[in-house]
Amino acid sequence: MPQLTDIGYIRDLLSRHGFHFEKKLGQNFLINPSVCPRMAQLSGADKTSGVLEIGPGIGVLTRELALVAGKVVAIELDERLLPVLAETLGEQENVTVIPGDVLKLDLHALIKEQFPDRPVQVCANLPYYITSPIIMALLESRLPVESITVMVQREAAVRLCAKPGTRACGAVSLAVQYYAEPEMLFSVSGGSFLPAPKVDSAVIRLNIRKNPVCEVRDEKRLFSLIRAAFEQRRKTLPNALMTAGYSKEENLLALEKAGIPVTARAEQLTLQQFADLSNAYDR
Repeated sequence: MPQLTDIGYIRDLLSRHGFHFEKKLGQNFLINPSVCPRMAQLSGADKTSGVLEIGPGIGVLTRELALVAGKVVAIELDERLLPVLAETLGEQENVTVIPGDVLKLDLHALIKEQFPDRPVQVCANLPYYITSPIIMALLESRLPVESITVMVQREAAVRLCAKPGTRACGAVSLAVQYYAEPEMLFSVSGGSFLPAPKVDSAVIRLNIRKNPVCEVRDEKRLFSLIRAAFEQRRKTLPNALMTAGYSKEENLLALEKAGIPVTARAEQLTLQQFADLSNAYDR
């Protein structure tokens, strides 16, 4: 079985299939042989579980997942890679490759069909340019999965795992914490990829909560308030939250009801305080 992290083999493989990297798709294939085995082991998958992989590339991570999981289903957007994957994964009987866009597929139906009696994990090396949209789509759709293990740009990893009250914390940090418990696993240097990006990456795992960490009457309003607060994080909340469609007077009243100082700014609030604030509005 050829080594899928060998640069010479990769170049020959891609050349034979007439494949050229598409910068707009954020394609960077792993050439560090230690990364994918470690990622697969930390994904939480075992022989009783199924793994949904997003963007298998040439199948480096897919092979490692196939060794630890009972079944792997890989979704690939770039149809030019399908014949490549047919070659590299041809011997993996527990792997199914599905062409399509993960943001457009009915993942609930796919999981029900492909993993009817298995616990499911998600594992992926995500393109930098679409990291947050994919992660938030997976979380907001409340898929029946136990965890999401992804490799992302290190800067994004820090932001996704940031604790409230820290400089790195932003709207996406709180959104992730609402649905999951995030943890940083390990860093990956830019030299681990072909072509090598100018930035480093990191692997994180989002352990999905059975229930959101706090109760709110209106989730849409909660996230609207969080986005508005962080979009103007230098402003105090009575002023920042006006962009969410509420008057300054409404904001002052809600802050008082929630027991939050009117001088507070976004980064000073916990997720629970944002939930209390959201529940304090009359409309």
